[in-house]
Amino acid sequence: MTSIAIRGSGIAASGCAHILTGAGLRVAIEDIRRPSVPTIMLSDPALGLIRGVFDRPDLFADRPRVKRRVVAWGGPPVVVPHGAALASEEEVQAVLPVVGQSGAGAGDFTIHTAPPLPLGDMRLFGERHAVAARVRLRDPACGDEARIEAVAGGWLYLVPAQVGAGWLLGVGGTIEALLGQSALIAPVVDAVGAVSTPFLAAPRLHLPLQDADWLACGTVALGFDPICGDGTAQSVREAILAAAVVTAIAEGGDRGALLGHYQSMLIAAMRRHLLLCAQFYANGGKGDWWCAQHDALMEGHRHCTALLARMPEPRFLLDGFRLVPRQAAA
Repeated sequence: MTSIAIRGSGIAASGCAHILTGAGLRVAIEDIRRPSVPTIMLSDPALGLIRGVFDRPDLFADRPRVKRRVVAWGGPPVVVPHGAALASEEEVQAVLPVVGQSGAGAGDFTIHTAPPLPLGDMRLFGERHAVAARVRLRDPACGDEARIEAVAGGWLYLVPAQVGAGWLLGVGGTIEALLGQSALIAPVVDAVGAVSTPFLAAPRLHLPLQDADWLACGTVALGFDPICGDGTAQSVREAILAAAVVTAIAEGGDRGALLGHYQSMLIAAMRRHLLLCAQFYANGGKGDWWCAQHDALMEGHRHCTALLARMPEPRFLLDGFRLVPRQAAA
């Protein structure tokens, strides 16, 4: 196997292409784009991963920074130190290096970072959507902080954009209805602009994640609840693992074992995410909506646990951008 086709765009596709090209494999990218999100908050751990993959220690160093989070979640507001850079998804896409040939083409193996996938289905763990709207910030202090607030009907997440402006994410209801229940965010915003079309906010997992000649990577494989703020970092981690698996197959490794390892690692990542989210939804509110979301997350956690129980123990470990047998790394 020497040629790899990558379908999609974004961090997962770019990361896979960059690592695989560096490993000496021939890469062709079919640029398939989805509607972009208006802003991404790149936490410092996510920035570290992206900079490491692309060998760009200064990447996004000039972007506006979030220095703290103000959290009102089942209790009075708490201020938590936080480090993150802000950028739109289009800005992120623009600065990522483009490697490989452009255009659709058949390869010996395909990495899908955009739908449709050759087979399988996406399973949702909960029934909730999010909407986003541009707002004006009344308080200058909001220019370098993120605010997150649980209310009776869902939750709100406010991040700054340009000076005096921000993006407001609402999950569980309309932004107007959620703001009507808000004590932390409503007083610091006004002039709600056009609201985006609703998009999925519940965690989701596609199964299967791989077959003999393809694997799924990025948000087409796993979708995280935005409550954790880890979606971008997860896409980078998936790209690193996907590229390591494909490189090992190209070098003559056990295809079945390597692809099985990939699927089990992503299911395990979803299992951890579901438990983390369940803790948030258990504490955010006591109404029917909150209870239903928590129950769905715990059902998903049990589902992933059962899947992993039927899979072999992991046989590999990541060493940089490569996989090594677990016993060799011990």
